[in-house]
Amino acid sequence: MTHPNMQTFAQYGSGSYLPSDVTVLLDIVDKQAVADVPVSQKEALIQSGQRHYSDMLTLEQAPTAMHEQLYQQALAQGADRTASDIANLAYTLHDIFGQTVDNEQPLVLVSLVRAGLPIGVLLQRALSDGDRSDSDSSYALPSVHYGISIIRDRGLDPVALQMILDAHPSSPIVFVDGWTGKGAIYQELERSLRPFNQPNQPHFANIFHQGASVVPLLTLADPAGVAWLAASNEDWLIPSGLLNSTVSGLISRSLYTEPQSGLHRSVFYEELRAIDHSLAFIEQIDRARQTLQRPMQCLPMYQQPRYRTAGLIDSIATDYHITNRNRIKPTIAEATRAILRRDPERILLACADHPDTLLLRHLCHERDIHISVLGDKILPYHAITLIKQRSKDDC
Repeated sequence: MTHPNMQTFAQYGSGSYLPSDVTVLLDIVDKQAVADVPVSQKEALIQSGQRHYSDMLTLEQAPTAMHEQLYQQALAQGADRTASDIANLAYTLHDIFGQTVDNEQPLVLVSLVRAGLPIGVLLQRALSDGDRSDSDSSYALPSVHYGISIIRDRGLDPVALQMILDAHPSSPIVFVDGWTGKGAIYQELERSLRPFNQPNQPHFANIFHQGASVVPLLTLADPAGVAWLAASNEDWLIPSGLLNSTVSGLISRSLYTEPQSGLHRSVFYEELRAIDHSLAFIEQIDRARQTLQRPMQCLPMYQQPRYRTAGLIDSIATDYHITNRNRIKPTIAEATRAILRRDPERILLACADHPDTLLLRHLCHERDIHISVLGDKILPYHAITLIKQRSKDDC
């Protein structure tokens, strides 16, 4: 579907997704212009405070054959659940917005790059009333989808957000992420949106359509208990959480840009195109969704975060003498990504042989990373990665 003001974004791409799936509001730069910093050096720079993580990148390499195999197993295992969760989320969005949005004022999905992108694309397809989806489905809804950057400590890209607000001045916005870990990204989003949280602010109704101070964050899984709307609060093996760019449109983690200089930046991994699963993942889940047996259900919504795991995170920090909570990476997806991108000290597991942590355990054995099995103590998380301390003051 073509919506008004889309010409505003004609110069922006969609990563390796279809143009109808998403418009990614990032400044794509050549990887030669980005500092490629080894993981151990990056960790020392981050923890010493010399550099922020969003100022540098460890360029992504192709996943190993074992990594690919475990992703395929996770996809086979989790495709139906992902499809059902997407259908329930779409059904709930239709129930909320079905009477207030139309082709002139579509629902605006804003995915947080990168983990939100696959979920946002799946939702966009589910809501779409175009040729790729059932126009008579019980949750078809006019919608448009963007991907924008959010960076811990530096916030949501204000340039990208303003572009969307200017293009859709009367549309409600829902922010989309893959999962919640500790709730840090929710807090970053909430801080970034505070300037709009005043009834006399011109874009108050775009963002705070559920009420003052209600941040409309949607996730597939919400173990931390901070999302406004989520398909579940469980930590489970979300297939798209096991890969990086090759299931997220071949887009790198975003890099910070000062607002006066434009959009946040990213690298497009053209060299990984031959092993890209981004579209195949979307199409497999989308097919599974279209064959689901109804009925679907409206999911619960929460006006404010519950921070279900704040006490657990405090306990982990105390037990392992961690003063910087950024070194604690909970959830299977985040724990796995931390092993691939950071310098881990140990992995905490709830169960020694849970099938959802197979890749995590494989990576630990491959890199000789210590595993501690703590049972119910870390639930609802099934896995937590602790990053090595690289500075004396734990900055």
